[in-house]
Amino acid sequence: MKKSTAYYLQVRPKIPERLARLEVLANNLWYGWDIPTRRLFARLHPGLWNATGHSPKAFLKRVDEKILLDAAADEVFIGNFNRVLADYDTYHNAPPANSCQRDGLCSEDLIAYFCAEFGLHESFPIYSGGLGILAGDHCKAASDLRLPFIGVGLLYRQGYFQQTIDGDGNQIATNRDSSFDDLPVTPALRADGSEAYTSVDFPGRTVHIKIWQAQVGNIRLYLMDTDLEINNEHDRDITHRLYGGDKVMRIEQEIVLGIGGVRALQELGLKPTVWHINEGHAAFMILERIRQSIGEVGFDFETALESEAANTIFTTHTPVPAGHDHFDDGMIRAYFEHYYQAIQLNHDRFMALGRSAECSDFNMTALALRGSRFHNGVSRIHGAVSSRICGDMWPEVEPQENPMTYVTNGVHAPTFLSTEWAEVFERYLGSEWNARMTDPNIWNGITDIPDHAFWSVHQTLKVKMLNMVRDRIRAQHLRNHASEAHLDRMLKYVNPENPNVLTVGFARRFATYKRATMLFAHLDWLREILHNPERPVVFIFAGKAHPADVPGQDLIRRISEISHMHEFAGKVLLVEGYDLSLSRKLVAGVDVWLNNPLYPLEASGTSGMKAGMNGSINLSVLDGWWGESYDGKNGWAIKPASESLSEEVRTREESRTLYELLQDQVIPLYYDYGKMGFSPNWVKMAKHSMATIIPRFNSKRMVGEYLEKCYLPASRQHTIYGMNGSENARRVAEWKSCVKTAWPGVSIRLTDSIKTEIRYGDSLRFQVAISLNGLGQDDVIVEMLMGFNTKKDQLTSARHYRFTPAGIRTEAGEELFFVELQPEQCGNLEYRIRVYPHHPLLTHPFEMGMMRWL
Repeated sequence: MKKSTAYYLQVRPKIPERLARLEVLANNLWYGWDIPTRRLFARLHPGLWNATGHSPKAFLKRVDEKILLDAAADEVFIGNFNRVLADYDTYHNAPPANSCQRDGLCSEDLIAYFCAEFGLHESFPIYSGGLGILAGDHCKAASDLRLPFIGVGLLYRQGYFQQTIDGDGNQIATNRDSSFDDLPVTPALRADGSEAYTSVDFPGRTVHIKIWQAQVGNIRLYLMDTDLEINNEHDRDITHRLYGGDKVMRIEQEIVLGIGGVRALQELGLKPTVWHINEGHAAFMILERIRQSIGEVGFDFETALESEAANTIFTTHTPVPAGHDHFDDGMIRAYFEHYYQAIQLNHDRFMALGRSAECSDFNMTALALRGSRFHNGVSRIHGAVSSRICGDMWPEVEPQENPMTYVTNGVHAPTFLSTEWAEVFERYLGSEWNARMTDPNIWNGITDIPDHAFWSVHQTLKVKMLNMVRDRIRAQHLRNHASEAHLDRMLKYVNPENPNVLTVGFARRFATYKRATMLFAHLDWLREILHNPERPVVFIFAGKAHPADVPGQDLIRRISEISHMHEFAGKVLLVEGYDLSLSRKLVAGVDVWLNNPLYPLEASGTSGMKAGMNGSINLSVLDGWWGESYDGKNGWAIKPASESLSEEVRTREESRTLYELLQDQVIPLYYDYGKMGFSPNWVKMAKHSMATIIPRFNSKRMVGEYLEKCYLPASRQHTIYGMNGSENARRVAEWKSCVKTAWPGVSIRLTDSIKTEIRYGDSLRFQVAISLNGLGQDDVIVEMLMGFNTKKDQLTSARHYRFTPAGIRTEAGEELFFVELQPEQCGNLEYRIRVYPHHPLLTHPFEMGMMRWL
């Protein structure tokens, strides 16, 4: 018998007029951080809410119309609905933050933030991990501050994969296509109301791009999509999968993101005054902006570069040189040969834009650095690491003085702070706690929260977390045909009815440098720690490894293997399907958050921030953000072993520290219950952890710091460089060309004899002769650094004394410079003298990377 064909029909409910604004709520990602909005949809039909992946838009397409009609007649539901709408309207109609107005952004300013992924909510799967979550938090904080801000990215049909783990610990990656009709996106429109498209040129063809938009609170996110019938099959796949495919797919995605993104904004009539490249994937945007400046304004290449770089910020998140994207000579020629003439470069000069000392390929980080004037890492430690990694961009300047700085990451508190804690803060800190989140003084009030109330909230959140973990473990084991008896043993210590077992969480991407299995370095010692029936401990692991990362998947298999050993069953758990939803539960519910990366490879890390602001206590290697947060009283620190040791030895040494901390401090402190039913000293540490982490490591502080360090100065430089037909950009470009030509012939010598001893208060006069090789006296700064130690690692603490031109030229054509000074310190002082190029319009005094020391 011939099989019949199944046809499908989508029947959408009519939304009652009284509930019409549900669609407004469903189409604004504000729901991603407003819990009452999500609860509103969940109450209508909890099962459907879970089945649709917590997507309000998909939910409204599928919910039964009778449920909506009943809700419209339910005054309790309507009351909750109206409260949500009132909050929505208050948020979106609030005036811009005072700091934004006061600090100089004007109505013409617009910040464009480019990133390859954005993690805003699990219902919008266009992210893979930390970079995307950070970008999402950046957008949310910009919305909270009402900055003139837009995001630019790619709209993937397949975000990062969905994960299951089989009975042998193998990660199974499943990719599912999203229906754009279920996502909170709409086609972006031109001024005339038509849908907006743009295009980019590839070898022998044009790739057409549709522009979509998503509303994220007060800001918009523009996303590019190549899955159009007009494109060939290969090109339709460019934006199909996040980080999918080979090098060809990677360069094509990055061209669409960088070049296509700039053209998309132009198509929409948007004119950013500040451009932010979040990681090197979007660096090709620099080339397109240069091309437009040359073609539309008539600049030469050097002027266009200075004009565009002056208002561009580049944030690097990569702690190792090998992590930067790069493309070989042939690939660059194939994709950009047609571009050379448009930006007035030949192949060699084009390649030079992306070359670095470590790599002859075209390096996207090198391009981003050369095409920007504001550069930062994402923690204090990472900023120092990046200044060394990228130091060849400024070869004569010591790393600690080069233009690389840092802005430590932060997390979006309204997204990751549990409602239960927000309610406690409202009661004990006052209604202004959210507005004053970055004020450390207000957080001193955490000590006023009664210990029993604090512990009660933590236990409530822990119970919710344990319920989710049990559900996932149960589904995972039953799917893998595990026995009920074994399942009971696995779930023994994650019992919501007894949440008094010390629970340690480790959840993040399973990259090898994060050392997920460091806990298992000495199994005998670990057995000793875990086999005290009076003080049980359970470790919960979760996370994904990239499908191409075999060593990362080996870590998952090893954790699975340990979790199935008789002596560790139920004490080591591996939870599959790590996503934002599970992450929010884990960081809010565990007692201790474990992080043990190989120093200094953790650029920042943000999961520990989320855990800390929810009352969990961090136990971490002093790397990334924890290196500047740990104060000896707000958690526990694993001091990194010497970098001169092998990785194996370092891991062995640091695992020993981990065991000692667990055995001697963490476990005894947790179980020091006394008569109160909880440990008062544990609560004291958790309170102090909260009070020190929340005001410093939230995204409002982070974006405010970007505003102060980068966005406002970049906006000012944009204005200054654009004055009088961009005359200042031309001046800087011409001046730099002269300096580059002359600098090899610049030299410095001391003309006076050197004094070795004086009395305090005596004056000194120093004179140097400098061969400027055609440069003027105003083209350089000559200065002395004096202090107790002026060696390379102490440059920033020395006192600086600037020399003055003497107006005298030697017979050899050298210019004389002098300085008179009185040393401000007693003791054995060192001094060093240097000269470097100077122009008043430079963004950073050392951006030329040129310096001569005496």
